[in-house]
Amino acid sequence: MCELFPESPVLSSREAAFVYAISSAGMVYTLTRACSQGELENCSCDPGKKGSSRDAKGAFDWGGCSDHVDHAIKFTQVFIDAKERKERDARALMNLHNNRAGRKAVKRFMNLECKCHGVSGSCNVRTCWLAMADFRQTGDYLRKKYNNAIQVVMNQYGTGFTSAYRMFKRPTKNDLVYFEDSPDYCIWDHESGSVGTGGRVCNRTSRGADSCEVMCCGRGYDTSRVSRTTKCECKFHWCCAVHCRDCQEEVDVHTCKTQS
Repeated sequence: MCELFPESPVLSSREAAFVYAISSAGMVYTLTRACSQGELENCSCDPGKKGSSRDAKGAFDWGGCSDHVDHAIKFTQVFIDAKERKERDARALMNLHNNRAGRKAVKRFMNLECKCHGVSGSCNVRTCWLAMADFRQTGDYLRKKYNNAIQVVMNQYGTGFTSAYRMFKRPTKNDLVYFEDSPDYCIWDHESGSVGTGGRVCNRTSRGADSCEVMCCGRGYDTSRVSRTTKCECKFHWCCAVHCRDCQEEVDVHTCKTQS
């Protein structure tokens, strides 16, 4: 991304903040899962989760395979942050901050999962382990952070940020930060890197972000009738195959008008 438009304000916008955070989080999640599944030689389950502990329900023994998220965080920090640490300019500090926020988001949603042992499931003894939540939870959390991202300016020492507006809070380590306002993504603009929404397929019946009203930015849309092939009349045959027919259907496709 950075090589396409090196001077683009897109790279300092709240969208860039989200991309860096979600990418960093995704790497942590993928590495952690690979470690737990034994797919990597230099890591496995969290070796620190041994012995006994307690939670609100009482005592339990550590067992199973706790996700070793700390290992993945350390590796991701070294790998992803390497380029930014060489630069140390304002954009690099912004990226480092958002990378860290993404990594922290994965660890935020670690869950204690337990299995009961005892006669007739009496749960006299519990064996528990820490497991990551579904990545959708992390993504939804970062999406909210994107919506509430804080516009910042460098402090006088060039070592950190302060809010660009005095009435807003100082950003925490969990917040996403950005420097410049987003360009108008509705229109094509080479300098900003925006490809616009002209020609994008939209959903005429949706009320969400994919709706023609939102996607086309009020410019309207064109409708064309197209023919497509789908699988139909599928039947299961013992054993074990599903046979379908190829059916032709006519559908309306809506695409956003380009700017005039």
